[in-house]
Amino acid sequence: MKKLFAAAITAVLTAGLLLTGCSGGKQTSSTTDDSWDKIKKKGEFVVGLDDAFPPMGFKDKDGTIVGFDIDLAKEAAKRMGVNVKFQPVNWDTVTLELKNKNIDLIWNGMTITEKRKQEINFTKPYIEDKQILVVAKGASIKGKADLSGKKVGLQSGSSSKEALEKDKATLSSIKEVVEFPNNNDVLMALKMGSVEAAVVDEVVGRYYIAKDSDSFVVLEDHFGLEEFGVGIRKEDTAFLNELQKTLDEMKKDGTSAEISKKWFGADIVK
Repeated sequence: MKKLFAAAITAVLTAGLLLTGCSGGKQTSSTTDDSWDKIKKKGEFVVGLDDAFPPMGFKDKDGTIVGFDIDLAKEAAKRMGVNVKFQPVNWDTVTLELKNKNIDLIWNGMTITEKRKQEINFTKPYIEDKQILVVAKGASIKGKADLSGKKVGLQSGSSSKEALEKDKATLSSIKEVVEFPNNNDVLMALKMGSVEAAVVDEVVGRYYIAKDSDSFVVLEDHFGLEEFGVGIRKEDTAFLNELQKTLDEMKKDGTSAEISKKWFGADIVK
C-alpha cells in the first residue's frame, strides 16, 4: 500500500514537473517587458533634459524648449503614435530621475560612458562629439600644457568633467576646477574672467561661439571623442527596441539629416 501510495505521489510530482517545464513559455510571458505597452497606454513619453544646452535642448526667447534633440524626439513620438513631454531636470540627478520613473528618457546630448552603461541602457549612438578646450580670445593659453596653474570651468555632473578627470596629467597641473550648473554659465564665467579656460561639449561650445565669435577661441587640443545616445531604463527593453526602430527609419529616409542641417548646417548624424 505504502509502495502504491509512494508511486502515486511520484507520478503526480513528475507530472507536475513536466507541466511546469512545458509552461515555461507562459511563465516567461507573465514577466515579459511591457514598457512599450505602458507608454502607449499613457499616450506619451517624458524626456528629461538640461534646458540650457543649445543646440540640443534649450529655451528660446519666448521660453519654449527647442533644439536638435527636441526636434528628433518630436518626430520620433509622432511616428510612434504618442505625444512627448519635455521635463527640465538637474543634470546632476538626471539618472536618478530616470530610475525613479519621473522621466522615461534622457534625450539631451547625453554621452555614452561605461559608468553610465552600468546604470542605464542607451540607443545606438546618433552623434559623435568631443570635449573641446575653449579660451577667451587673446588668451596666452594655446593648449593643455598651458593649463598649469589655471582655473578651468566646466558643467557639474557632465561628461566634460569625466573627460578631464581621465587626463590625469592635465588635471593634476590645473590650479582649480570650477563647476557650474550649465554650459551657458561656464562660458559666461570664461568671458567675465572668472575662469581662464573651459571644457565643454563641442556641439554646445561651437553653437555659443558662433553667436559670440569675438569672445572665444576653440583650441586644437581636446579631451577625446565621445558618442551621444538616448538614455533609457535597463528594464525598458521593449520601449528601447521600438524607439531604436523609429530612429533607424528616420535616419534611413533622411529626416534626421534634415533636422541636423537645420541646427548644425550639415548632416552630423552618426
